[in-house]
Amino acid sequence: MDIDNDKIDQAVLALLYLTLHDDVRAWKSHDWDAMDRLHEKGMIGDPKSKAKSVWLTGAGLAESERLFKMMFCKSGT
Repeated sequence: MDIDNDKIDQAVLALLYLTLHDDVRAWKSHDWDAMDRLHEKGMIGDPKSKAKSVWLTGAGLAESERLFKMMFCKSGT
């Protein structure tokens, strides 16, 4: 199976929006490889910490919201 990691990363970023709290933090219980790639892309802070959540950068927060709405919201909402 040929997996498109960019699509995985987009889905994970969209799901981070679902668990958003404290304005810019999200629970980081997602695939570690995807979380590392999102960090390398500048979307989130370093996921390798003892905290149970990770912070989203400005770009990551905006893209997370856009992807969440695109993937999971019904049209017209």
